[in-house]
Amino acid sequence: MIKKNIPDHIAIIMDGNGRWAKQRGLKRTEGHRAGTETARAVVTRCRELGVKHLTLYTFSKENWSRPKSEVKTLFELLTQFLTREEKSLKQEGVRLNILGDLEGLPTAVRQVIKHVMRQTRDCTDMVLNLALNYSGRDEILRATRSLIAKGIAPDQVTEEAFAEELWSAGQPDPDLIIRTSGELRLSNYLLFQCAYSEFYFTDIMWPDFSPTELEKAIDELNDRERRFGKTAEQIDDQ
Repeated sequence: MIKKNIPDHIAIIMDGNGRWAKQRGLKRTEGHRAGTETARAVVTRCRELGVKHLTLYTFSKENWSRPKSEVKTLFELLTQFLTREEKSLKQEGVRLNILGDLEGLPTAVRQVIKHVMRQTRDCTDMVLNLALNYSGRDEILRATRSLIAKGIAPDQVTEEAFAEELWSAGQPDPDLIIRTSGELRLSNYLLFQCAYSEFYFTDIMWPDFSPTELEKAIDELNDRERRFGKTAEQIDDQ
């Protein structure tokens, strides 16, 4: 049961698929397959709750170092997911957006993604960001190079100007970042955007992360006091 406010932007590090499978004597790919079903349920619940932006850490640049067979399966599952959910996303008003180097993906995967992005570009109820072929450090470097290439004067490089060069341009920073499976790190995720995000870590593996667990994370966020550098007294006076 949600107590108070729904965050505008939730970002999730979907971790633990491989370990979930190993604990059950299954192949890692089966863990990723189960994880796609969890993603579907979480997207649906966020849409129902009124979350306006949901960002899922889908595939990092570092993930290319995994076994080729696993990477192949991950992309197959992604394309299957998007193909299956295209109609539902459009009907529910969910716009697909990519954070990351889209052009660095395999051609077939890129084509499916671009197709679904075109089909959902006019949707306004929720933005679903997939952080795909993504690196937070790379995003910052790209933004810096872009500003230099535009000839922006140093005194004109504000936080706002810099944010407009990020892949997340035009979207609010995450209010809440969730990581599953018990790991306590960001793994190169939304490094600029997370400055004042609240973090929620859970030992639950991603395939077992239910909409109910999502609501628990939102409830805990509502129990925290977000001060953004101010004192508690200043917050109370607002």
